[in-house]
Amino acid sequence: MEPRIQYAQTKDGVSIAYWTLGEGAPFVMIPVLPFSHVQLEWKMPAYARWYQHHARERQLVRYDPRGVGLSQRDVSDFSIEAQLQDLSAVVDRLDLPPFALWAYGRNAGPIGVTFAARFPERVTRLILFSPTLSVTPLSEVSVLESMREEDWGLYLKTASHVVMGWPRGDLARELGTIMAESVTPKTAAAVADALKDLDITLLLSKVLAPTLVIARRQAPVPLDIVTSVAARLPNARLVVLEGDSMAFVDDPEVVTAIDEFLSEGQGAAAKPELPEGMAVILFADIVESTALTEQLGDTAFRAKARELDGALRGIIGECAGTPVEGKVLGDGVLAVFTSARQAIDCALRCNGAGESVGLQLHLGIHAGDVIREGNNVYGGAVNIAARIAGASAPGEVLVSDTVRGLARTSAGVSFEDRGEHTLKGIDEPQRLFAVRGGG
Repeated sequence: MEPRIQYAQTKDGVSIAYWTLGEGAPFVMIPVLPFSHVQLEWKMPAYARWYQHHARERQLVRYDPRGVGLSQRDVSDFSIEAQLQDLSAVVDRLDLPPFALWAYGRNAGPIGVTFAARFPERVTRLILFSPTLSVTPLSEVSVLESMREEDWGLYLKTASHVVMGWPRGDLARELGTIMAESVTPKTAAAVADALKDLDITLLLSKVLAPTLVIARRQAPVPLDIVTSVAARLPNARLVVLEGDSMAFVDDPEVVTAIDEFLSEGQGAAAKPELPEGMAVILFADIVESTALTEQLGDTAFRAKARELDGALRGIIGECAGTPVEGKVLGDGVLAVFTSARQAIDCALRCNGAGESVGLQLHLGIHAGDVIREGNNVYGGAVNIAARIAGASAPGEVLVSDTVRGLARTSAGVSFEDRGEHTLKGIDEPQRLFAVRGGG
């Protein structure tokens, strides 16, 4: 079944078509410029198998760039900054946590490298297939580039066979049909012209994410050019495959290399399991997030919120808590603990993390029974913790009487009685206490 196509808006007002498939850690695919069509590719079995495979254990994200496929066609800016806006619009629209990023070839490669260098906190892993240092056409493909101006039909036929390999004529013809539908000759030329002077040499040293560089020994992109990219990346691994094909969708060697790279370390440590039954619940939320979004702009606010979200989850883990993955900052960060002392210590440290990025937090802690369902917890105790957080002053940690009783002699803090509060949606008034000292 094909995924539902949706749209995101870029900062310069361009509509970008995208879809998502599967659940789990996000894996974002940059389009193979200038050819892309998020709907028609599903008509090609090789593409459908590729997408379905990678969506089995991950959230796969795929989009059409501006001027191409089902995205807005009437655009004139195809610069690297415009291409970065397309990618940012989609991942921001989905509010993705840090993600793995895929980029194929000499046009998409610079987009992936630039994004990873500019936003290191957002990219967990980068995969580059046949990258080059410069977008300037190589001598091996310059004839193909000139063919685009003279004979569009012959250019598409030749390009599709170069990608899929001449022995696989049926696959090449299917790809050629999709390429013809995805972009006009004028737009393809405009994309090539806008990116022709790009050189990523100086950016490569700034890419901190582990990077997989895939090359083919006899491919049109010479192996020494691909290895020169890998050599400049601080955390790169080079995988050289035999053959001259530039195809990836039907190649089991490519699939295996990607799977192994993305799954590394996942089995090294067991993921903390959410408790069921009695738990201490910490809820944190950014103070006046709506007003800050208006003041800073959505992109700037979300960048700060993501930075803080990562810091808070790190602190939660250090304090032996378990963050609930379904919650993200702005909607609230939720964590559960087995100890009231640990939850209070965590809340105080979270306050410091908020101050370090210029954001204040509402923080509330309650204890009670929770119900575990998948990667989330539910129950009245969770609702009470959220309401207590909402009742706190900026930068203040409020706890329920239950938590105060549990931590009164062990937390190394004092508690200031704030009296009984009637919390929205909670029948019984709750006696609340502000945490003083500690940290």
